[in-house]
Amino acid sequence: MADYIKSNDYMLYLPNERLKTFKSWPLGFDCNCTPDKLAAAGFFHCPTEDEPDAVRCFFCMKELDGWEPNDDPWAEHQSHSPKCPFLIIGKKAMESWTVAEFSDLHQKSMENKINKVMDIHIATYREKMKTQRLEIQRHFKRK
Repeated sequence: MADYIKSNDYMLYLPNERLKTFKSWPLGFDCNCTPDKLAAAGFFHCPTEDEPDAVRCFFCMKELDGWEPNDDPWAEHQSHSPKCPFLIIGKKAMESWTVAEFSDLHQKSMENKINKVMDIHIATYREKMKTQRLEIQRHFKRK
C-alpha cells in the first residue's frame, strides 16, 4: 500500500517520469506494448514477483498485467477503464491541457487514489474482523 502514498508521486503526471519506472519491463521493445506507449497511455510499471508486467494508471489507479506483445496500451486502457479521467482528455500533450482540464484530472485522480487506499484499508479491516470473529467463536466453544 505504501506505493500509493509516495511524496513524489506527483511527478508521474509527466510521461517521462512514468517511463523511468519501466527499467525492468519484461517484454521486448519490438512489440506493440513498449514502455514508451504504456507511459504515454498513463501507465507506470509496478511489477511484483508474480506479475512482472503489472502496470497501473496514475490517473484511474487501474492495474493491468498479462500483457501480450500485440496488445495496444491505449485500447486496453479504454477497455478496462473507460471512465479514466486521463482517457477522457484524450491523447493531447500535457502542455496543451487547459487549467480546467488539469484541475478536473487532478481532482478525479485524487478521488481515485483515495478510493483505492480506502478499499485496501476496508479489505484489511474485514480480514482482521473475520479472524477476530473466528477467535471469539473458538473461545466460546471451549466453555
